[in-house]
Amino acid sequence: MTKSVRCLLLIVLSTPLFAQQDYVGRFDVFSGFTWFDSPSAKLQERGYHLQAGINARTWLALGFDYSVVSGSLNLTSDLLKPALATQINGQIAQLQALGVLPAGYQLSVPTGSTTQTFAAGPQLEYRHFQAVTLFIRPSIGAIYEEARPHPHDAFTTAVVSQLAPSGSKTDWEGFYGFGGGVDLNFWRHASLRLQADFVHNSLFTDILKSSRNTVRLSVGPSFHFGRNIVH
Repeated sequence: MTKSVRCLLLIVLSTPLFAQQDYVGRFDVFSGFTWFDSPSAKLQERGYHLQAGINARTWLALGFDYSVVSGSLNLTSDLLKPALATQINGQIAQLQALGVLPAGYQLSVPTGSTTQTFAAGPQLEYRHFQAVTLFIRPSIGAIYEEARPHPHDAFTTAVVSQLAPSGSKTDWEGFYGFGGGVDLNFWRHASLRLQADFVHNSLFTDILKSSRNTVRLSVGPSFHFGRNIVH
């Protein structure tokens, strides 16, 4: 066990675990690192996560959630709608027969991605332990994504000109899911937050064959301040 892990455990264990929290500030702000994984799109992204909330009750918070992440993927035929994939693969076969494309050539377009999420709503919190605050929430909001393909030969340039004539492609969609996590309450006005969300969205369904499920993992400090609402 590393020295840093032992120190964290000592801090947590030195706090009265089963005592209820005697301070719940009116306001909470979280700022940290986040990681997105969308397996069906073969896309992983990393970036920033911000949350701001008001504690209406000791067990209920209302807040706003924003995250922005960037990553990259390879756009391949198996990600596309069947009719579109069949059309492109047919063109590849024709060009291979003419000797324009080499045998074994497959569509693969490196694509950069930037994704932003916006959400607002309630969060249920369990504060019956002094050392930790547990919470769960619905994840409902909007997602905006920009895809920037980078063609590397004449054929992928032609494909990109059909799929994204402007050189990039954007989409707005709603998402829904659920999330939750834990605040490790090392200090009265600050804690370490660990959280996860699972959401479903339908970005770029005009060219992609399926909607996607995305997991978001976040970690960072959460700050608590304002009037104590514990009565």
